[in-house]
Amino acid sequence: MEPYFTIVIPTTSSPANAPTQLADCLHALARQTLPAHQFEVVVVDDAANEDTAALVAAFARHAQIEARYLAQPKRAGLAAARNRGWHAARGRYLAFTDADCLPQPNWLSAAAVMFQRGAQVITGTLRTPGAPVVRSGQRAGVYRSAATPHDSSDFVAANCFIQKPILQRAGGFEESFDLAWRVDADLQFKLLEIGVPILKCPEAVVVRPYQPANWYTTLTNERQTRYDALLYKRHPDLFRQRVPRDEKLALRYYITVMSVLVGLVAALLGNVPVSLFSLLGFIALTTWLALERWPSGATSWRDAKVAILTALAIPFISAYWRLYGAVKYRVLYW
Repeated sequence: MEPYFTIVIPTTSSPANAPTQLADCLHALARQTLPAHQFEVVVVDDAANEDTAALVAAFARHAQIEARYLAQPKRAGLAAARNRGWHAARGRYLAFTDADCLPQPNWLSAAAVMFQRGAQVITGTLRTPGAPVVRSGQRAGVYRSAATPHDSSDFVAANCFIQKPILQRAGGFEESFDLAWRVDADLQFKLLEIGVPILKCPEAVVVRPYQPANWYTTLTNERQTRYDALLYKRHPDLFRQRVPRDEKLALRYYITVMSVLVGLVAALLGNVPVSLFSLLGFIALTTWLALERWPSGATSWRDAKVAILTALAIPFISAYWRLYGAVKYRVLYW
């Protein structure tokens, strides 16, 4: 009998606790209120890990839920893993979540009700309890970035449902987004461009447990901004309309980088006044950024060190990845 839903879960061996996260995700699926015979689970492993294969097999035996494991022949990113999963799906409707997420018991049931009412594409509610929240009047601290927070999107691949023919019509997930960034926005924009409505189902809840980040996470996350250029190239109008960006912050990054470059050139040419002026500009801009990145209420030396180090590094890292994306994807984007 054909299942009502196919749940596609892409996974990888990173981070180190990925197998534990996937096990928790599968256990959450075993607690669904929708009868088990009405859905199947397809886990697509971008790392082709034998332990993950054993985990899925054990889950299928003990939970009495049809679950399949598919190993990618080579690493190609989570978008490619999702495509492999939905192409192998037997269900009438596709449900997507991530290995580090916990679908709540009514997740599938809530979506099923909306499909019965004629929905084609559904997005649920993604919650991250414990994550830092920047409230009015607070400084964003080390969490501020020119990049848009992933979970701020109104359509995320960690909690969405779609009819299989609709996804085929949209062309699936764009595999050029080989990191977990902007691929869900790209699919959302493709659906909007072909006139498919995306309905919100607040009752379909997925929880993503908060994982405390290292102090340098905002620096490494800046590499994701290169995909902004790709998204802009593919959907320029929707990008301008729907993607929130901190353009003033990005401009300050560029000015900070230029002040250093101008200062170095001036010093090599022996132009001391211009060199000193550029140095003062760099110090002022870096101090401004460090104060913004200082978390509200923080008093320790570690907090000061993190704010200063990230303020020194992030303009150069951000500018590099933004320009890298513009060059790689051949689009005028800054």
